[in-house]
Amino acid sequence: MKTDFKFSNLCGTVYRKGNLVFTPDGNSILSPVGNRVTVFDLVNNKTETLPCENKRDIRRLALSPNGNLLLSVDELGQTLLINFRRRTVLHYFNLKDKVRDIQFSPDGKYFVVALGRNIQVWRSPGYTREFAPFELHRKYSGHYDDITHISWSPDSRFFLTSAKDMTTKIFSVNPIEGFKPTTLTGHRYAVVGSWFSKDMRAIYTVSMDGAICVRRFRPHAVEEDLTFGEFPRDEDGDLVRTVWITTERHYAMQNAKVQSAAFSWATGLLVLGFTNGVFGIWEMPDFNMVHSLSISRKKINTVAINPSGEWLAFGSSALGQLLVWEWQSETYVLKQQGHFYDMACIAYSGDGQYVATGGDDAKLKVWNALSGYCFITFTEHTSAVTAVHFSKGSQVVLSASLDGTVRAFDLVRYRNFRIFTSPTPVQFTSLAVDPSGEIVCAGCQDSFEIYMWSMQTGKLLDVLSGHEGPISGLAFRPDGLSLASCSWDMTVRLWDVFDRSKIVERLDHNHEVLAIAYRPDSKELCASTLDGQIHFWDVLKASPTGTIEGRRDIAGGRKANDRQTAENSTSGKCFNSLCYSADGTAVLGGGNSKYVCLYDRQSNILLRKFQVSQNQSLDGVQEKLNSRNMTEAGPADLIDSDGIDSDTEKHVDRSLPGVKSNDKSNRVLRPEVRTRDVKFAPTGRQWAAASTEGLIIYSLDETLVFDPFELDENVTPETIQALVRNGDYLRALVNAFRLNETYLIRQVYEAVPPTDVQLLTKDFPEAYLERLFKFIASVMETSQLLEYHLHWVSGLLSNHGTFVKTRSVKLQPVLRMLQRCILRMHQDIGTVCDKNIYSLDYLLVQGKRVQENEQESDKKVTMDDVLAASDDEDESMDVDASQVSVHA
Repeated sequence: MKTDFKFSNLCGTVYRKGNLVFTPDGNSILSPVGNRVTVFDLVNNKTETLPCENKRDIRRLALSPNGNLLLSVDELGQTLLINFRRRTVLHYFNLKDKVRDIQFSPDGKYFVVALGRNIQVWRSPGYTREFAPFELHRKYSGHYDDITHISWSPDSRFFLTSAKDMTTKIFSVNPIEGFKPTTLTGHRYAVVGSWFSKDMRAIYTVSMDGAICVRRFRPHAVEEDLTFGEFPRDEDGDLVRTVWITTERHYAMQNAKVQSAAFSWATGLLVLGFTNGVFGIWEMPDFNMVHSLSISRKKINTVAINPSGEWLAFGSSALGQLLVWEWQSETYVLKQQGHFYDMACIAYSGDGQYVATGGDDAKLKVWNALSGYCFITFTEHTSAVTAVHFSKGSQVVLSASLDGTVRAFDLVRYRNFRIFTSPTPVQFTSLAVDPSGEIVCAGCQDSFEIYMWSMQTGKLLDVLSGHEGPISGLAFRPDGLSLASCSWDMTVRLWDVFDRSKIVERLDHNHEVLAIAYRPDSKELCASTLDGQIHFWDVLKASPTGTIEGRRDIAGGRKANDRQTAENSTSGKCFNSLCYSADGTAVLGGGNSKYVCLYDRQSNILLRKFQVSQNQSLDGVQEKLNSRNMTEAGPADLIDSDGIDSDTEKHVDRSLPGVKSNDKSNRVLRPEVRTRDVKFAPTGRQWAAASTEGLIIYSLDETLVFDPFELDENVTPETIQALVRNGDYLRALVNAFRLNETYLIRQVYEAVPPTDVQLLTKDFPEAYLERLFKFIASVMETSQLLEYHLHWVSGLLSNHGTFVKTRSVKLQPVLRMLQRCILRMHQDIGTVCDKNIYSLDYLLVQGKRVQENEQESDKKVTMDDVLAASDDEDESMDVDASQVSVHA
């Protein structure tokens, strides 16, 4: 079994905190998800999470205007310089302070960073041959409070800084004659944002109270607008005194504070996001309201506008929402939301294309494993979802919840068509469905019983009792003959649900059993216990076959409030979820730690340890703590010193008069890194883990397809025809696809000998597989080489079946087109044959008769020859006799 699983994607979480950034073409959006960056392709409808990680949660993102360089800055100022097109880290850098904002200049030569009350301008790497990637250009200061926003002028010579001291300052990148740093005042609250107009004749500033000021650049005491950056002179050659004057003042009355703002040079639109979840669009400089809509129940933390000004992106940190809105048609381009609380359980569909997740927020979400999008959310449960399971055929997903119900959802009509309940209110913690999909079983944690229902009728069939502790796991044998249950009473029981007269097998353990799993061949069962061991049992003999001591392997790091070291701590050193690989040769286990362990079943040794996250903003990631971070008030990481990440509504005193203690729920807690469930995909080429960060998918398949033919040069029709003449058909066909000339592709395609098709399809690069399928589907209807096309399709599917299956969702339109063409040809040929069946029978009969006549004529000819030959022999004998008599 292959073990080189690599990080593939992160689903289940679409936005945490920070700013959103559109790519230069406006078709994709970058969202910070914890310490990673997720790219949402809005045109091709897929997501991708970059493989690089920051040390802590990302606070700011900045993308260069050409889309090559990406800067991601975490909470403590640690910066990654990433080649965005190649998805690789170029350089690590520490800005040594908390970054409030970072922006590239429009020409891409500089980027400006706000560090507290100070500003630094750096030269962008790649434009000059510098020794170090980052070169400091200039430092600026002048604000009396933290900076909130930075924006550049269109000509990249000036930039604006807004701060909590209610002022906006104008700075220049290089010294300019006639310009001095200018301070703009007039607001009564902290300034949220400020921007130059496209013609640089005005500046728009927005404060938290919704006040918008329009400022014009004019000569002193003259009402004539000037273009900023062009400083006029008088007749004597002296510089004319110029000032910024506030000409208009508007108010966006939304009964809430302005939390975020953005301005578009392309359309002249100003977008404001408020703390009550409402956003508004105004046309500047006249301040005409275009649109207003409530999109969330919580505040909108960030707003972004794509370069064309058509799409608006909004992020809400409290609910984990990411929305992309097209304001002209008033429709959603993207609307995604992760689980509000932790993700508790996951399940793969039978074909591995979909993943269902249940969370503590009582929601059931179904994700596309290839694209990473959630396409349906079920909200019928009223309490935490504890288990999910796909039935046979993958068209029904079932979920168990602490609200005392098991619900079945139809993935075709997207509805809850069956509800399974118990006679008395209980809380279900585990779920199992037999392979036929007819029997549904759920275990509860309060009455220690297992309830069994019929999927067809929804009626309660039986109640299995005997456990003396909460049921922690259920699993049907893959052949459907028995049901296994594990409990905190230190036992695993094997039930025959179809024949209750048989004795229930009891497998005793020394500690509480937390999880069980069957091997795909139904011959072995594994169970994890609280002491960190994994026990293996022979199902037929009910005898132990092996044990893995995984306590040291699954042990995590040290938490901020732990008094013991990570080695001496007793918490989190056990597996709470187990899963066999598709071939049954390996076991995957996860627990309340940062590791997921993969064991080889035959040798019981550890193959690999996967660290699901390196985010130090989570509790339990670090092995050792720094004593400098321990203060008299507790760990420094739990103290919000600057108030950036805290909600102001939490600090409002709502206590009654005379109450001395405040609300105990208003405390700062770091989320703990852990894995609550792990599952292997049915294909065996990927596995998923429900972690604190979200749904993490590890895969054997590379996301980037390497194309060695891209290294060639001089790809012209003449060179392609020369390759065909030399018999190098594979390279000629790939180069023809690169030129994308239909006549040339068809010429090379039909020049391949039928005997070489099978060998050529084996080495054909997968990067061009979709285009080849599309080409074959397009030429099949007009070409007479039907058998030749079928040889191509058969060879491609047999040699690249794994690739096609893993990307069946992406290739589905092309495969359907190909299927329609083949079916149409089959129907046409069948219709012609049906209409001419009697003519064909007549021709066949006539053919047989002609053949028989020819055979009879052949027989007659042979008899005549025999008789003629005998006559010749007689005559020759008579002649010989006469000659003998004459001589005598």
